[in-house]
Amino acid sequence: MPKYFEKSTAITGIGQSEISRGSTKSALELTVDACLEAIADAGLRREDIDGVATWPGADYNLSGFSPVGVPQLQDALRLKLNWYGGGVEGPGQFAALFNAIGAIAAGFARHVLVFRVLNEATARKSAYANALMTANQRDAGPFVWYSPYHVYSAATQQAMYFQRYVYESGIKPEQVAQIAINGRRNASLNPKAVYRTPITIDDYLASPIISTPLRLFDCDVPIDGATAIVLSHVDAARDLPNPVLRIEAVGSSMRYRNSWTQVDALGIQAQPEVASMMWSRTDLKPADVDFAELYDGFSFHSINWLENFGFCKRYEAGEFIEGGSRIALEGELPINTNGGALSAGRMHAYGQVHEACTQLWGRAGARQVRNEPRVAALSTAGGPLAGCFLLVRD
Repeated sequence: MPKYFEKSTAITGIGQSEISRGSTKSALELTVDACLEAIADAGLRREDIDGVATWPGADYNLSGFSPVGVPQLQDALRLKLNWYGGGVEGPGQFAALFNAIGAIAAGFARHVLVFRVLNEATARKSAYANALMTANQRDAGPFVWYSPYHVYSAATQQAMYFQRYVYESGIKPEQVAQIAINGRRNASLNPKAVYRTPITIDDYLASPIISTPLRLFDCDVPIDGATAIVLSHVDAARDLPNPVLRIEAVGSSMRYRNSWTQVDALGIQAQPEVASMMWSRTDLKPADVDFAELYDGFSFHSINWLENFGFCKRYEAGEFIEGGSRIALEGELPINTNGGALSAGRMHAYGQVHEACTQLWGRAGARQVRNEPRVAALSTAGGPLAGCFLLVRD
């Protein structure tokens, strides 16, 4: 086995359902669509899948945040599993992916189906999607710190972190705008993106303030849709039809206070040590990365990751993205090439994993990154939670 266990695993297939702002299909139907597509893309049959993982597991409520868990998907596809997992705790939204990597490296499974499904667009018709708490709910845990200050949603919560970053870095709104503008430009070339009309700097600055300093275009978009990924042992991957996309290095550490309300560094959150762990497990450097799919639940997260990955120095992301040319498809570091969560829709980074594979396999059409990219950096984030990895075409 390689020194670092993740190097023995590879992504072999991807699938994605329709993505919409309100589907006529159930969440389970969307999940099945994505999973069957991923299995077929990997050149496998359902009988070959011996592991399943998801994040965060079914929540069994009306929020649409996670309406399908492993048991429902396993039963729908009649899968016979040696290993499965699904739970909230872990290195951000990549917990399912990293758990699957561990299961394969440990020999529990050979081909693990990882999925993420959301039904939030439909849920918004009857419930408040992305709420941290609901009416008539007794607050508990970290929420007791939020509710006295009317922090009822992720936007108002994250705005506090972002405001600290703005204060420390001096970043300007015109610079922040480039994350949203770039995402929308890329989304205009993505047939599955929910918002495809390009926006200008004037559009961004005229958009409503949701919670200072977050504007409307800084916030990701709730959708109905599912993404699925097949992760295989690298030995098996070499016998399958797609070029091998190997997991080169992961970052999953927790060296901070694991607390949403007592996070050590409000302005940079939990990402620096996570990125440091990833770089310590590879000979690759930031300059070797051809493109990056950076978490953008809010534009602030992508800005953080540019610095924490080492693509630019601390508090210099504003200068790095100013004008948008460096991060554009034709730039030195294309980011969020499918439009990201801001324009393609909120898939909690799994949509961007799908996109990274699409790019590395040369399937992206009009939005294809030039010069046959071989190395992609991916991330997820939020408060004390963070995860990242490098994906390399062998």
